[in-house]
Amino acid sequence: MLKDNLSYKNNLPLGGKLFHVRCCAHILNLLVQDGLSEIQDIIFNVRESVKHITASETCVTIFSEISKQLKLSSKKLVLDCCTRWNATFCMLLAALEFKDVFPRYVARDATYTFLPSEEDWKKVSVVCSFLEEFNEVTHLISGSEYPTSNLFLTELYTIKKLLNEASANEGSFMAEMANKMKAKFDKYWGDNNLLISIAAMLDPRNKMKLIEWYFLEIYSVSDAIEHISMIRETLHMLYNEYVEAHKASVGSSNVQGETQRESSIGQSNLNGRGKGKVRAQFSSYIKNVDSVEQVKSELDVYLDEGCIICEDETDFDALSWWRINNLKFRILSKMACDVLSIPITTVASESAFSVGGRVIDPHRASLGIDTVQVLLCASDWLRAHYGIKRKSKVST
Repeated sequence: MLKDNLSYKNNLPLGGKLFHVRCCAHILNLLVQDGLSEIQDIIFNVRESVKHITASETCVTIFSEISKQLKLSSKKLVLDCCTRWNATFCMLLAALEFKDVFPRYVARDATYTFLPSEEDWKKVSVVCSFLEEFNEVTHLISGSEYPTSNLFLTELYTIKKLLNEASANEGSFMAEMANKMKAKFDKYWGDNNLLISIAAMLDPRNKMKLIEWYFLEIYSVSDAIEHISMIRETLHMLYNEYVEAHKASVGSSNVQGETQRESSIGQSNLNGRGKGKVRAQFSSYIKNVDSVEQVKSELDVYLDEGCIICEDETDFDALSWWRINNLKFRILSKMACDVLSIPITTVASESAFSVGGRVIDPHRASLGIDTVQVLLCASDWLRAHYGIKRKSKVST
């Protein structure tokens, strides 16, 4: 409904095809969560183990003493937020370093009943190695100080390749896990994603070469040719919309400039000075000719040129490249700026409004329950003293 209302009042690019962009971080979370469900019993034991040990100072002390005896790292156990797969990944990774501590700890604490088996730890190790690449992708697309839409197509290729390799090992638990993840991958990313594909092409290191190479890797030949043709056609349609908008803006400015110029020339003639009349007419002619699209468009010139090869990929900034080449690609650079500024994830705002790290319970309390109760009492006293009505516990 929102897209329809905006389309009625304004012309959305490509009829609104780029208006709705699914959050890639959210899709990645759903994808991995489906895979982790294959070892949910193991994750439950690890999570409860971490909760049990971090629940009291005595348990932490015993666990630390055993770690020192085994000369393990000084890192600490991490409790996850079960709605975020990368938090679960960090919890498993941290617990894996202390896998030799847990069997020794159970001998000193009879109340501990969540000990993972040796086979469980082997599975955790395999899963953590597999999810390492997914964790790096999450960090990449969660960046907020650089455009990420032009970077994600290569990451999709990496994810698809990992899933194909894992699912090929039939009979293993990793194959079952990978198949669940592939089903979710195909649901959201199995078909073309216009924004991710167009943004990748507007990265001068990629252009159409990356699309052609990537699509032939993940699709059949016939499907790849169809998708590539559709992407190329869509790109030209979007560029033509920007060309028309540019012509309209140039035509409007020319009319305004011509009116001002005629007024100026008329005043000059009155003063006996009409020397600039011919030059003004020639300038008007040049602007009119320059506003007409050339036989070979900026988009064709851009795609025909070779891809940019960078020695250091980490320092490359696609937006800076378009800013530098603004005079060469006046219209295309405007389109690239608009497309590359579209975020492919809302993970930053989701984190800002998430209360996962601020929930106070016996296992997650940086201040402690007693300290929180004191603060609540102090808050009530201040409200009563200054005559402020307490609306709810939430506001406190």
